[in-house]
Amino acid sequence: MFLLACDGEIPPFDAALFADTGWEPRQVYQQLDAARRIGAQAGIPVLTVSNGNIRHDALKPESRFVTMPLFVKNPDGTRGMVRRQCTGEYKIKPLKKAIRQILGYPHPIRVPRGVFVDQAIGISTDEFHRAKDSDVNYTRNIFPLLDLGLSRTDCLTLLRERGMGTVVKSSCIGCPYSGNSRLRFIRDTDPHAWTDLVEFDKAIRHGSPRANANGKPLRGQFFIHRSLLPLDQVDLDATRGTINAEEDDPDGCSPFSCRSGPEATASIP
Repeated sequence: MFLLACDGEIPPFDAALFADTGWEPRQVYQQLDAARRIGAQAGIPVLTVSNGNIRHDALKPESRFVTMPLFVKNPDGTRGMVRRQCTGEYKIKPLKKAIRQILGYPHPIRVPRGVFVDQAIGISTDEFHRAKDSDVNYTRNIFPLLDLGLSRTDCLTLLRERGMGTVVKSSCIGCPYSGNSRLRFIRDTDPHAWTDLVEFDKAIRHGSPRANANGKPLRGQFFIHRSLLPLDQVDLDATRGTINAEEDDPDGCSPFSCRSGPEATASIP
């Protein structure tokens, strides 16, 4: 979508915003640098917004407590998934803040009725069910790829034709929604990130330090992987070439088309 705007095939953007969790794969930051160079030639600035580093915040007792959707092994052995707040805190909140500033009405100044931006979101026809209206009056969600009838395959072809090669999804390294295929990619292409992820998985075993700081520890054990095994003990190659929940990522975690579904919460005694 960004390339189409830069090439003039869809109306140009005033700006492109990237919400940085602070813990993205290095390939994502390389893509961001490429987008900045391409955008500069087309007169479209690429701006980074942030609400902190999700990894650091999860492990620092003094940081605000924002839950990642970690898998939890409950005391009775059942599996759950903790309530997810990370997309709202690290993606949506800083993006909305930046948009208000661009409009000239930073919080807490009220945005007048009728003042809004068109917010282009890159959802293809394969994922049309994820297209949603904005929940605030000062943004109006538009979907250029849907308007053009472009599928995911069409988008991948366009990216290759533009010399972008394989484009990596923007998602924090420690996202528990990652399937084995993405975890293998991190393991095989960025050993430093993989080591960091394994260490994080161990550090989060009993939940966030902030959540346990009040003397009422969370019950159960917490894991990055749905198998409820420590990450360095998971056989990520066992599902290679198959189609199942462990191998493949579910729907992507775009800020304004996040996953939905039932949530399981870890209990506190």
